[in-house]
Amino acid sequence: MRSLLTLAALIAIPAAAQDMAPLPPEMPWRGASEALVARPGSRWITPAEAANFDRTPDYAATRAFAEKLVAASPLLKLEVFGRSPEGRDLFFIRASKGPGKPVVLAQAGIHAGEIDGKDAGLMLLRDIAFGGKAALLDKADLVLVPIFNVDGHERASRYSRPNQRGPMVQGWRTTAQNLNLNRDYLKADAPEMQAMLGLIRRLDPVLYLDLHVTDGVDYQYDITYDFNGLYGRYAASPAIGRWLDTRLRPAFDRELTAAGHLPSLYIDALDNRALGKGIAHNADAPRFSTGWGDVARVPTVLLETHSLKNYRRRVLGTYVFIETALRTAGDEAAALRKAIAADRAARPTTMVTEWKDDPKPLFTMAFKGIAQETYRSPASGRDEVRWTGRPVTMQVPVMGQSPAAKVTLPRAWWIPASATAIQKVAGLQGLKMEMIDKPREIDLDMARVLDPKLAAANEGRVPLSGRIVHERRRVTMPAGSVRVTADQPLALVAAALLEPESADGAVAWNLTPAMLMRTEYIEGYAIAPLADAMLAKDPKLKAAFEAKLAADPKFAADGQARLAWFYERTPYYDDRYLLYPVGREVR
Repeated sequence: MRSLLTLAALIAIPAAAQDMAPLPPEMPWRGASEALVARPGSRWITPAEAANFDRTPDYAATRAFAEKLVAASPLLKLEVFGRSPEGRDLFFIRASKGPGKPVVLAQAGIHAGEIDGKDAGLMLLRDIAFGGKAALLDKADLVLVPIFNVDGHERASRYSRPNQRGPMVQGWRTTAQNLNLNRDYLKADAPEMQAMLGLIRRLDPVLYLDLHVTDGVDYQYDITYDFNGLYGRYAASPAIGRWLDTRLRPAFDRELTAAGHLPSLYIDALDNRALGKGIAHNADAPRFSTGWGDVARVPTVLLETHSLKNYRRRVLGTYVFIETALRTAGDEAAALRKAIAADRAARPTTMVTEWKDDPKPLFTMAFKGIAQETYRSPASGRDEVRWTGRPVTMQVPVMGQSPAAKVTLPRAWWIPASATAIQKVAGLQGLKMEMIDKPREIDLDMARVLDPKLAAANEGRVPLSGRIVHERRRVTMPAGSVRVTADQPLALVAAALLEPESADGAVAWNLTPAMLMRTEYIEGYAIAPLADAMLAKDPKLKAAFEAKLAADPKFAADGQARLAWFYERTPYYDDRYLLYPVGREVR
């Protein structure tokens, strides 16, 4: 087996980078969950346990161990559900006693250096098969994707995550295509994400766990988590959010605490250098797993273990987290399925497209932090923060958000046959669509993007922004166009993708860049006399032109711009320029 250390050694590292980045002092820890670790030499000891949690196995060793478990236990089955750009199988292990039970889907390694969930999941599967925990499957199945970002997992090095304490060699954050899978849930550019969306539709899990590691600041908590609906905030699926907040959250806190861990809401500091300013508790957008799960009616929870805790502690906390989720989902299956059904039956008429920060805190928490001090850095030329390892408790405000803008959903959206990229994503999302086999003329609300601006490349796209204006148009949709009804459980997924104002939608991600192009034009010898005639015949046009000249000296001095102004007001001008091709069939 080719080891990760061998792979890392093949990467040329500058001599100056050979010393690892120093991390803050680590607080000592002992917890009841340490009893979960297999004894040295045990037949079913996992690779991470055998390495005393100093290392995590590479892809080949991970799959070999999983196949060894599956071959020895009738409770386990391994299945491939996709392929990565570099040709690696995406696979899962299912633990089940038979069909008909709800599924808990636990996904590790979406950021491949944050791999705690893989090793925790393998330990739990081992214990279900051979360690006396088969009763966990009496009421629910567990499906573990041990490595989601398989190509990033194999881009392994000691230098992948400088802010993280172990394992010794870690995978890379993004895929071989340099895409961040945890920004791809709605636009679904990556083949890995396309495969995952298909798996989720196939399994229809009652609970989806997205397992991560977080950094940023030092504090005492080792397990943090988040979901839309936490503390009763932001849930687009209110019944699901209520179950997660009132049933699953107390179970997490109770079981993790009993196992010796210290759980908390996800820590997103307003200022990493000054924690006292507060923690942000914001709505998750549908580009993220939790935001997507919220609009897709899939109960989704984000786990973020703390990078400055050692790998052993983080893996054990993740084990308890997954086990608690599996047990609670099984015990609460009826209530959870009822919540999912209620949200899928709902037909919302509006969607929030923009959030604003609230000036007042939601509440103040007794934050279990780590004392910090500052020192003058010759390199930065400023005071830098240094964490001391000494525990402190401070009162910290938790700041929230409120809706800043909403859209009213139409009866349906129309995606023309020419908008192939948008149709593809709509299909990947499993939206209910009707394709027409002959042209259809219809009155639609259409949107135009004025003053378009392209941002720097981000997540494999060149995002677009601009001022959205709406207009009513009589449109002929050609054969092959699709109608996406809002009367469906995934109406909010459709709205998040198709509404022109959506912050994560087709306009924002620039899925139809051709609308930014102008092709036909008019020569100066034709437009100049036409413009002169227009001025002579239309007093209102003349007044508007003179006002423009007076207000904009640069425009007044630019003959080409002046003629372009008139061209835009002629029937020759391309009326589809900057027109978003998706139409809205208003109620």
